[in-house]
Amino acid sequence: MSEPLPEPGTTTSGHAYRSEDWYGDELVDVVFEKCTFSDVDLTESTTRNAVFRECTFHNCRFNASTHVSSAFVAGDFRRCNLFDVTLDGCKLDGSVFADCTMRPMRVTGGQWRGVTLRGAKLAGLDLSKVDLREADLSMADLTKAVLRDARLEGATVREADLTKADLRGAALGGMNLHEATLKETKLDLAGAVLLAELHGAVVEP
Repeated sequence: MSEPLPEPGTTTSGHAYRSEDWYGDELVDVVFEKCTFSDVDLTESTTRNAVFRECTFHNCRFNASTHVSSAFVAGDFRRCNLFDVTLDGCKLDGSVFADCTMRPMRVTGGQWRGVTLRGAKLAGLDLSKVDLREADLSMADLTKAVLRDARLEGATVREADLTKADLRGAALGGMNLHEATLKETKLDLAGAVLLAELHGAVVEP
């Protein structure tokens, strides 16, 4: 029997949720701290102004769910399915995603600072204006991804595939772009200058 959903305005700490069926349910103005979610079905669910702080998600289904102004801070996502998820103005700071399905996905802005997406398949995603400062994108597949006006300062892109990705307008300070695969990658003038300087060129006006 499924546990009742937390009421708006409540905080739940240290609780373990296992095999819950929250298909199509709504979580609004709730806080979860250091909770564990295992095999929980959140398909077509909605969160709004919800906070998940230092929570663990293992084998959870987020398919076609919608999250508005919610925060998943320092979360641990393992083998989760985020197929067709909508993230609107969400905060994912410090969260780790491993062996997760993350495309297709609709993302509108948001703060993903320090997120770990090592080896993630993110091809074709539109991550325009997302704050990805200090994110670990090592070995990620970002082919044809749109990162226009994104904040990527200090992000790690070692062995990431940025083939045909759009980086125009993105803040790239502190990135080692030469560690990534760049082929037909779209850069604005500032990005092109940075790339040239990383390869030893001296750019003069």
